[in-house]
Amino acid sequence: MAEEGQFFRPVKDFCQRKVVTCGPDDPLVDVVRIMREKNISSVIVCENKLPSGMMTDRDLRNKVVASGADPSALVVREIMNSPLSVIGEDDLLYEALYRMSRRKIHRLAVVDGKGRLSGIITDSDIIRLQSHSPQQLVLDIENATDIDEVKAVYERIQGLVLHLSGSGTNTRDMVRMIAHLNDQILLRLIALMRADRFADLPDRFAFVVLGSEGRGEQTLLTDQDNAIVYGDELNANQIDRIEEFSKVLVDSLITIGIPPCPGGIMAKNKEWRRSIGKWHEQLDRWLQTPTPKHVLSCGTFVDIRTIYGDPSFERDLKAHLYQHVQRDKLFLMRMVESTLRFAPPLGWFGKVKGESGGEHSGMLEIKKAGIFAISEGVKALAIQAGKLEGSTHQRLEALVKDKVVNQKMADNIAENFGFLVLMRLRGQVEAVREGRTPDNYIPLARLNMMELGRLQIALKGVEKFQEFIKAHFSLHLLR
Repeated sequence: MAEEGQFFRPVKDFCQRKVVTCGPDDPLVDVVRIMREKNISSVIVCENKLPSGMMTDRDLRNKVVASGADPSALVVREIMNSPLSVIGEDDLLYEALYRMSRRKIHRLAVVDGKGRLSGIITDSDIIRLQSHSPQQLVLDIENATDIDEVKAVYERIQGLVLHLSGSGTNTRDMVRMIAHLNDQILLRLIALMRADRFADLPDRFAFVVLGSEGRGEQTLLTDQDNAIVYGDELNANQIDRIEEFSKVLVDSLITIGIPPCPGGIMAKNKEWRRSIGKWHEQLDRWLQTPTPKHVLSCGTFVDIRTIYGDPSFERDLKAHLYQHVQRDKLFLMRMVESTLRFAPPLGWFGKVKGESGGEHSGMLEIKKAGIFAISEGVKALAIQAGKLEGSTHQRLEALVKDKVVNQKMADNIAENFGFLVLMRLRGQVEAVREGRTPDNYIPLARLNMMELGRLQIALKGVEKFQEFIKAHFSLHLLR
């Protein structure tokens, strides 16, 4: 396997299984003696058979030696770090690296599906893999000191995607990696801006991302969809500072290479920067009058995910949405109706039809052909179930747990969605390598018979899913 592919293997393939543990009320000197004997720098603290904290040699230096405390009078609980930072053994190695970098720590406890300790992983365990890795990009983002350095790292992200696209890396994992790295880019830009010009911003605001970025489903064709929410209680001066911050941030994103949203869905524009009360009013306007334009705007907005700031606004707005759709089903019906306008382009005997004229003749617009229908259809089901968190795949998993869809249907939808996204990403990679601007068009003539057959199956699966949601939302009642 290529070096880069290692980062998409599960943590359980790399973690240390032999872990030294202790109890929270064990005498500190006894645990320190064990650490010295075994030549280790940390122990996991377990309580009721579950990991609850960690004690490291740094804790001993900073909390005992530096303070002059008497170690014989202390128990582990008094100096351990809790709650414990953990990762699931089936999570990807890249996720472990991301969490360590984000939290500025050097080790994570590894747990099984029931939360029981199964190992430990440290940054030193995987340093041998870092010569060409997503982790190195994360570190370089965090160490960037100005916008030019951030831009240089962002360009390397595109290069990493190009490199990984030929390594056999799972598409879902790659898309998730792109989302993680883009989040880090945003957070670093915000940190630099706050340190330079915006240290006085109020606490009661949030910068949120929307649409595919909110779902964490970006590929190489990534424009901006973002907004600002702030507290109703802020004064005019505070609101003016947030406005200035929004404009500088969006312009900075454009500078590093993330293009503006063609539809203007950006925090620098006044209609996408409101107080929580005004966002409630806007959400009500969209929901109560579900015109095609309102459905599109609201559909983009409800993928809201907080990148920076107060996360309570996101929870508040989602709760407001859930309450409305429980009282009034019309918006969801109109939302599903709009997705049905994007029928998969299948002709006689299921043959995939490309465009018949113009610059894209013989090509398939893969987003309109199937990706949009699945992501929006699953979103409608998720809104109804109150399960909007995460990606389309994660929403499907939540819908299975709530018995909205069965496992077989969810697996089929996920498989078809994954294949369509793969085709989109592969087409974009080919465009970049050929010096073209990446878009959503797939040249059908470049697909072999097996790929065409798989594409037909995926688009037929989209048709079947559309039939399901049409019946589920009783669209026959619409006039």
